[in-house]
Amino acid sequence: MADKKRRGEDAGDDGLHDEVVDDVADADATDDEEPVSRGGTATRSRAKADSADSRPKTKAETERVGLFGRIARFIREVVAELRKVIWPTRKELLTYTAVVVAFVAVMLTIVAGLDFAFAKGVLWVFGNPS
Repeated sequence: MADKKRRGEDAGDDGLHDEVVDDVADADATDDEEPVSRGGTATRSRAKADSADSRPKTKAETERVGLFGRIARFIREVVAELRKVIWPTRKELLTYTAVVVAFVAVMLTIVAGLDFAFAKGVLWVFGNPS
């Protein structure tokens, strides 16, 4: 009897309710709607576009871009990424700065105290040569 009534198990329980199935959300989504992407860039529409564009590229499409072209593309991509950033307000920035300065001051005090204590301990153990 004790073997059957282990923690989290009931008599007649086959563990069917352990896993929550989220088929309802998938049934409501249609192919026309854009699925929610959590951290990834792969979506259904992008997968369809990539599979349709799987033809071999011609020599003109695969030519190497020059140095200035690569630099210009890099700068455009950097600007595009910086536009996605959620910048903090002035109040948030001052709060974050104060927290960092306070944390650094506390850590500096702890390290300085330990350094002083260890220096005194070493001088006590090995003696003061002066």
